[in-house]
Amino acid sequence: MNREQVLPMQIGMIAGSGMLPILVADGIRATGRKVVCIGLRDQFDAALPSHCDVFSTAGVLQIGKWIRILRRAKIEETVMVGRVGKARMYEPFRLLRQLPDLRAALLYYRRLRFDRRSHVLLSAVADELATSGVRLIDSTTYIPEHLATIGLMGKVKLTAVQQRDVDFAWPMLRSIANLGVGQAITVRECDVIAVEAMEGTDAMIDRSAQLCRTGGWALLKTAHDSHDMRADVPTVGVPTLERLASAGGRMLVLGAGRVIMLEKPRMIEVADRLGIALLGVSI
Repeated sequence: MNREQVLPMQIGMIAGSGMLPILVADGIRATGRKVVCIGLRDQFDAALPSHCDVFSTAGVLQIGKWIRILRRAKIEETVMVGRVGKARMYEPFRLLRQLPDLRAALLYYRRLRFDRRSHVLLSAVADELATSGVRLIDSTTYIPEHLATIGLMGKVKLTAVQQRDVDFAWPMLRSIANLGVGQAITVRECDVIAVEAMEGTDAMIDRSAQLCRTGGWALLKTAHDSHDMRADVPTVGVPTLERLASAGGRMLVLGAGRVIMLEKPRMIEVADRLGIALLGVSI
């Protein structure tokens, strides 16, 4: 029996910010299934509700409420997609602003007191959902056409210098990603400019522009080798390319099958127009 035959007719979705939840919702509905969505408060895109069949909201730290909504709708499988500003977890009065429920507080105490890295957080949330009969599935299941592919994806070819930068930086990026530090680095002429951490890719691009004002550098991005594709999958889009170009970047290198490209055909067109080499590399 293939997956199309065993998948339930309703799929849950826990949605953060950005347009990725919209693409995933459209992908789910394209298979004839309904989307039961929980938009994370102060995070989800205003257009998202119109792409869903059932829509509710909950706080980022209201895991108990997520589960109640999903169980009420008899959801067996859910995806978790979209950005959540992790840095907000370190703002003053964060507990008052985020209003964690009892289930989230207990989960924090049992699983997250001593390690709150993204993959540890995902594993804890997935286990908590599973105890209530909801399985968290691969977030790329319904959008395979939006994943980076191996090889040159646009018309702009790599220079010999750029190829050396790829050969130099890719093994380094994999090591950094496997340590759980970040998912991206910027390099120029076999020298590291910046490493991504909690600030995210956009902030790292801005920092790279300040550190390398002559431009001509490359951005490399991927998930770690054993990345759990159920959430926190590295994602880029047209705004990434535009920010990269304005900051002086001239190449974007992505892990094939490990990075989501929002509006992939348009991304390729924009990369060609901006003169940015767009390359997919196998991990």
